[in-house]
Amino acid sequence: MPQFQQKYSPVAKALAIAAVTLALAGCARTGEIDIQSGVGITASRSACPAVGVPLYTGDVTLFNPAGSKDSRAIDVTASITNVRPACNDQGEQIYSVATFDVLATRREAGPARQVTLPYFSTVMQGGTAVVAKRLGQVTLNFAEGQTRAQASAKAAAFVDRNAATLPAEIREKITRKRKAGDADAALDPMSDPEVREALAKASFELLIGFQLTNDQLQYNATR
Repeated sequence: MPQFQQKYSPVAKALAIAAVTLALAGCARTGEIDIQSGVGITASRSACPAVGVPLYTGDVTLFNPAGSKDSRAIDVTASITNVRPACNDQGEQIYSVATFDVLATRREAGPARQVTLPYFSTVMQGGTAVVAKRLGQVTLNFAEGQTRAQASAKAAAFVDRNAATLPAEIREKITRKRKAGDADAALDPMSDPEVREALAKASFELLIGFQLTNDQLQYNATR
């Protein structure tokens, strides 16, 4: 199991903020209309954080020599895949964990080799605020004569239940039955700035990705 340490960096924060471009299902909702008892919207959401990999952080490329960007100098490539989230939301502290696999390929089959790659796990609130950041490491072991290797790792986080719970007055605004003829019967409660702000504040994400250098991030973004 990888060991984590609390650590923050401007680069990592930028990566986490970029994650808002991902299609993460932080809060699922449906708009069901009940004709018989009036017009209302039934909303459903989970207090568990959504789990995802921020844009450009799911792959890493190592070069030899290190300063080269020539495709002929690619030494090792690795990707995060098979992300599997799990969540225990029964207590006051919601425990979220994501296990994932790292698949790697080296350029040349040769003697046995070990490659260690750093990765991060970030807890985001409202899509922009970094609540916590941890770093871990995953080690890949290439067997002699083999060009492929695989390893597994995990990231975990706690989220305060109160912070992830919508206030009662906001829940009432969203789920209140609206009768035909009411002034707000045709209005989507999600268009209310107060409702949108409360939903964002109560939404959390657990994001994982490789801890990349600026050069590695730029390479992923432009290749």
